[in-house]
Amino acid sequence: MKKDLSKISGFYKLSVSERQALISKLVNLNKEERKILENFGYFSYDQLDLISENVIGSYSLPFSIATNFKVNDKDYLIPMVTEEASVVAAASNGARIARKCGGFHSEPITSIMIGQIQFTNFTKPDYVKKILIENKDYLIKIANLCDKTLVDMGGGAQDLEVREISTDRGQMIILHLFVDVLDAMGANVVNTMVEKIAQVIIEKKMVKAQINLKIISNLAIYRVAICSAVFDKEMLGGKDIIERILDAQAFAKADPFRATTANKGIMNGIDALALATGNDVRAIEAGAHAFASLNGIYGPLTEYYIDNDENLVGTIEIPIPMAILGGIIHKHPMTKIALKILDVKSAEELSQVAAAVGLAQNLAALRALTNEGIQSGHMKLHIRK
Repeated sequence: MKKDLSKISGFYKLSVSERQALISKLVNLNKEERKILENFGYFSYDQLDLISENVIGSYSLPFSIATNFKVNDKDYLIPMVTEEASVVAAASNGARIARKCGGFHSEPITSIMIGQIQFTNFTKPDYVKKILIENKDYLIKIANLCDKTLVDMGGGAQDLEVREISTDRGQMIILHLFVDVLDAMGANVVNTMVEKIAQVIIEKKMVKAQINLKIISNLAIYRVAICSAVFDKEMLGGKDIIERILDAQAFAKADPFRATTANKGIMNGIDALALATGNDVRAIEAGAHAFASLNGIYGPLTEYYIDNDENLVGTIEIPIPMAILGGIIHKHPMTKIALKILDVKSAEELSQVAAAVGLAQNLAALRALTNEGIQSGHMKLHIRK
């Protein structure tokens, strides 16, 4: 490896073609590799250069469709971006089993996100909290001046609360701003609002405290999707398989090592849908795993039990801050196609569908694990690939 290979001044100032030429020279790309690098697919150089930083190429993944999904009595074709064939196959199979008993039912979901402002270096915490609460209406009004369109559409800052927490750096006061972001993920508007509130608090010298972080929380506890389905006992393989699935679930509830793998399987499907629709996979992942830990021990995001007809009932509860507006959603040509295929009318509907995908994925994985094993079907598809 060449010394100082990555020490490149002003790389971001170069054109895409200049960056490609420089990288090709530095790492000795051959003619075939350079040709692949120069293939931007359905993007132009200029489009990708605006979307990201230091762009030198475009990266493609398979765009697939999971079938058999019925959610709240509506049929859906599920676009998925993933390199793993078994993810698409498992989601389709889980949905096929649920379909016999009516498909999935997802409960209503609100679109409230939390913005946080951190206060440190104060001497009178009760006084700081008192002043912030007394100015609640004013601070909410200031926040809503940041996005008149959102407010006119029925969204915007709705409320705030003040918390005091203990840390290894001493006591801190945390202001939570609750914002209805409607059909957006909400990061930009929430961050803008908390930064504006912090600025006003400082300018008006409302409290004697230092303001540090001003940022959205990705633990979206007010955008939690709850979805359930009845899985037919015969299609699952009978009572023995159901008992094995319940044993596997008990394993996950008692052991974070197993729960992590179970939740990873759930996110296989949700992430693939999030990627296809241009959503923030990292935010969804972080929130889901934090939510799985809220009780003090990391556990599974699903639950199962046997109903009176001896069928298996599954439920998933997971925060899914999905969006159909903002970010890359209307800049990426494939996300537009994905949303057209899905035919969802709101971010709430998209999150409801995503929860169904996660539950289908988990059920299909548990059925395979407790029957022929995960590798049987997985390796058939893997070998084909």
